[in-house]
Amino acid sequence: MAAFRCFFTSVLRRAPPPPRRFHQRLSTPGFSTHADPLGTSGAKKRLSEHQKEVMKRGLPKRSKISNVDNVIVVASGKGGVGKSTTAVNLALALAEVDNCGVGLLDMDVFGPSIPRMMNLNASPEVDRNQKLLPLSNYGIQCMSMGFLVEEKVAVVWRGPMVMSAVQRLLLHTAWDPLKYLVLDMPPGTGDTQLSISQLVEVAGAVIVSTPQDIALLDARRGAEMFRKVSIPVLGLVENMSVFCCPNCGHQEHIFGEEGVQKMAQELDVDILGEVPLNSSIRQGADCGKPVVVSQRNSPQAASYIEIAVKVSRNIANMGAK
Repeated sequence: MAAFRCFFTSVLRRAPPPPRRFHQRLSTPGFSTHADPLGTSGAKKRLSEHQKEVMKRGLPKRSKISNVDNVIVVASGKGGVGKSTTAVNLALALAEVDNCGVGLLDMDVFGPSIPRMMNLNASPEVDRNQKLLPLSNYGIQCMSMGFLVEEKVAVVWRGPMVMSAVQRLLLHTAWDPLKYLVLDMPPGTGDTQLSISQLVEVAGAVIVSTPQDIALLDARRGAEMFRKVSIPVLGLVENMSVFCCPNCGHQEHIFGEEGVQKMAQELDVDILGEVPLNSSIRQGADCGKPVVVSQRNSPQAASYIEIAVKVSRNIANMGAK
């Protein structure tokens, strides 16, 4: 209960105004975009300089999360493509591949999935600095809004409170030393994504999509958003790539074929891996036993291990820690 009270008191007290928009109205005392009806070069120059100044004020300096070397965001433009399942298994696979400390931070305030997928249902404590202490399972440190509210309770908040909660989870969690902190992002390209890109240093983004055309449209928007805010795209994960019949072995591309490959070529990014449509992955997520730990030698676990190897390599090639 101490963590619950601390967290919500902080959110209510510190709820910030909505983040500045890139295209906010430009106005200052004594300045008018209509001051020069002839549109001379002097007026255009003053307008350009003022725009740059407003942009500079609207983009705060990114902070480094204490005790964290590399922040990886796992994102998708659309919900329901297996992003959280990918984030959980990627975190476990990174810990195995690099034999290092890994954390998992659930950034979906409205629909947190990490508590169930990681089989964690306790409430976190706070330390003497009023920072939240993460819970751990399978060797992964975890923090989620789901630890602070009951599973069946809906979080009904407006934007400023959500942004305050995001900031609290990001910057006021007491992590033990981590080489990687995996952020399970909410779907879309909204305020949470923009706030995270402004608040903290991010090593790169992993974009998850199914091969379906509709999902690919939104995944492309997600990739383009991260590029606009100067976050490298580490690569794409094609989830639910193919279904293999357990009885006869026949393979069926239920959601389409080669869509992610085409998008990777157009965006000039890597394909990190292809994860099959398999009931064991779903069952592991639902019961809190991710496939990377519950079926370590399975082809499904091997897919996530391959993704982790490529993510680790790409971060190393970029010169991150």
